[in-house]
Amino acid sequence: MQNMIPTDNDFDRWIERRGTDSIKWNLFDPDVLAMWVADMDFRSPQAVIDALQQRVEHGVFGYPKEPPQLRDVVVDWISRRYGWKVSPNAIVFLPNVAVGFNLAVQAVGKPGTGLLYQPPIYFPILDVPQHAGMEARPSQLIRTGDGHYEIDFNDFERAASDDCSTFILCNPHNPVGRAFTRDELERLGQICLKHDLFICSDEIHADFVYDERKHVPIASIDPEIAARTITLIAPNKSFNVAGISCAIAVVPNQRLREQLEEARRGLVQHVGIMSYVITQAAYTEGEEWLDSVVAYLQVNRDYTRDFVARELPGINMAEVEGTYLAWLDCRGLGLSQNPHAFFLRQARVAMNDGARFGPGGEGFVRMNFATPRSNLTEALERMRRALNERE
Repeated sequence: MQNMIPTDNDFDRWIERRGTDSIKWNLFDPDVLAMWVADMDFRSPQAVIDALQQRVEHGVFGYPKEPPQLRDVVVDWISRRYGWKVSPNAIVFLPNVAVGFNLAVQAVGKPGTGLLYQPPIYFPILDVPQHAGMEARPSQLIRTGDGHYEIDFNDFERAASDDCSTFILCNPHNPVGRAFTRDELERLGQICLKHDLFICSDEIHADFVYDERKHVPIASIDPEIAARTITLIAPNKSFNVAGISCAIAVVPNQRLREQLEEARRGLVQHVGIMSYVITQAAYTEGEEWLDSVVAYLQVNRDYTRDFVARELPGINMAEVEGTYLAWLDCRGLGLSQNPHAFFLRQARVAMNDGARFGPGGEGFVRMNFATPRSNLTEALERMRRALNERE
């Protein structure tokens, strides 16, 4: 593929990322197509690039002070995109969301009690109970016959009542692609209130929802739920700036905010100057770009779903409501090895091994479709050929 610098919103153009210290593209051999980690192959918005270049031109990068208007910018974004009104005082800037959910559990979780989560789930969450000295309380999502995932509310309440103190929610859910409805979130929140659980909600993929859905933060549903919730969002995924990390914790409850700040002291420093720069530029000037990339990704999602259904018999892909990650059920292929290893060796396509996402992930792979369509097509065609050439 030709290496060209695209204009803004030109998502079909390919930009060569090998040789740029990209973990996504440098982890595997040069002939492997990288379709794994949640990192888009698109150039970031020009407004973000321009803001970074302007800051670099200044030439001095001392210790930063939080820009005075940045909290208002974030609050406006949350209101405009998610319909949630929060105070500027509720905002806490953090290095990234993974730091955020570990820090949140350290702040509000109780050692020796249970930490509830819904596998298969973003695999760093699986390590949080051990980091916090807590017990894992998984409540596995139910996969229906058509591949749709649902919450087992009876099992969720069972887990919540089993000496639990904290629940980590992932919404939109990584890797299964659910964007939970308001009714579902309200039921989860009410169970947490009933059993006195704090909620840490990882909502990093909030800006990637499709088919005219609107993302619903669980804390926006009810003031009582908000008072027990630490919500995590970030510009990192939305504007493809993960290499300059910045995350935002939204914590309406002052005491909860104080606990979060107490937990970070001496361990989790404030974000760097470039993080402030990209957050302000993205949330003030990047919305048109984001809307365009989401529209492009929706077509990629549909293309992947249709290709899988037509050309890859034995693989099932449920509808992706949120994220840009296809969760592919390969159990019907009858492979003698896990599908991640098969497609890496036979197709030279690297995806995430579903088993890493905990119970319910065995026999699955996670594919990132946030890439130019030509690259996505090549990966899917390689998978088709590998399956056709099996002995």
